[in-house]
Amino acid sequence: MTLLNHQLLSLIIKKAGFDQCISSFFTNYLVNRKINYSWTSFSSPTFNINVRVGQGSALSPILSALYLSPFIYILENQLKNLKISTSFISFMDDGLFISQSNSINISISCLYCSYNVFNNFLEKFGLVVEHPKTEIFHFNRSHGVFNLPPLNLSPLGGNCQDR
Repeated sequence: MTLLNHQLLSLIIKKAGFDQCISSFFTNYLVNRKINYSWTSFSSPTFNINVRVGQGSALSPILSALYLSPFIYILENQLKNLKISTSFISFMDDGLFISQSNSINISISCLYCSYNVFNNFLEKFGLVVEHPKTEIFHFNRSHGVFNLPPLNLSPLGGNCQDR
């Protein structure tokens, strides 16, 4: 399940220009919810599940995209302001950094810096990087054998040698 700050999500929905009834629906959908589990004759006690969206829920991708949209906008602007030439693509809770340069060393430097900015922004948003779900690519036009030097993200909490 994804833990969401329902007040922040409500603000995002309002700022995005959605009708008040849409905002009210999502606000009500995310609070004062309860669940219990039943299996044959067994029925569990009722549990509160406030501000949680089930991963299999049809609304999960929509809420995830809405919730992360301001973060991605701020991240892209920050990378642009810092003149870090990488792109970031998000697939729900999976992220992809893309760098393209004539120099592998410049590309690695850009990827390292953008990953650091990304990690710091997520922490400020109260979110956590799932390092195994974050991909980093360097595109190269070289033909033949290409030995890519390792990109060590371990100081930032990432995998030791992402490629």
